[in-house]
Amino acid sequence: MEKMENGSKMRLTIITGMSGAGKTVAVQCLEDMGYFCIDNLPPMLLLKFIEMIDQSQNKMDKIAVVMDLRGRAFFRHLSKALDEIAKKDWIIQKILFLEASDEVLIRRYKETRRNHPLAPHGRISEGIKRERALLSEIKGQAQIILDSSGLKPVQLKNKIQEHFSASNDDTFSVHIFSFGFKYGSPIDADLLFDVRFLPNPNYVEKLRIFTGLDESVSSFVLKYSETKQILEKFIDLLAFTLPYYQKEGKRQVVIGIGCTGGQHRSVTIAEYISRYFAGTYRTVVTHRDIEKRSKKENG
Repeated sequence: MEKMENGSKMRLTIITGMSGAGKTVAVQCLEDMGYFCIDNLPPMLLLKFIEMIDQSQNKMDKIAVVMDLRGRAFFRHLSKALDEIAKKDWIIQKILFLEASDEVLIRRYKETRRNHPLAPHGRISEGIKRERALLSEIKGQAQIILDSSGLKPVQLKNKIQEHFSASNDDTFSVHIFSFGFKYGSPIDADLLFDVRFLPNPNYVEKLRIFTGLDESVSSFVLKYSETKQILEKFIDLLAFTLPYYQKEGKRQVVIGIGCTGGQHRSVTIAEYISRYFAGTYRTVVTHRDIEKRSKKENG
């Protein structure tokens, strides 16, 4: 059978990534979204499972499979299986890779008092180092890489829902998000723009308490010639590259806009770019660090 009975395609999502980065949250989220989910399927059984689905009378159009280093003896079979699945025109496959910083992973392991699967009797940091090396190839093949370092489980769930809600059809989408470099650089962006050189509203006392979502702040940022020039260059670059990303077959392009604290400049620029391309592409704009403000923090 080359296609499902109704001619629609089955969506297969492989969930993998670093131990402790949120794969359990991911599979629970996709299950809530109507996916048939399997935890810890050995990669050597993936093709057999697909054959069973193909021959089954009960067709499933959305499947998520967790594969991690608990099945490390079989991991070498995964690339071969994915290559074979790619030949089946009735399946759309996607890899979701969950990532987190070493510091966050170590803290999570200590909080749960669990041993790392690759260092059951050694240091957690050694296990993390080995795991990163073993997963580097599959990470390079991933269509979606999510960094859970600064996220609570509900926030990670929301990010996954954003990605997979936008994937319910074949519409190409552009996700633009602002962030603050002081909270860490994102690792899940396809393109990253640094706008810390723009005039900073944080040094204007009456603007400090507001964000780039407020007209007073956005007007301040947008009035400068350097802002107008860099926006023109950003938009020229994106207008040129986005059609090629779409032609390549990407379903989504993720663009990060960073300033110091993720409050003012990055928010303003992210909102501007989102509005500009909203008439051409499906756009989603979010602000990673906009709620992390304290009275002493700058943006």
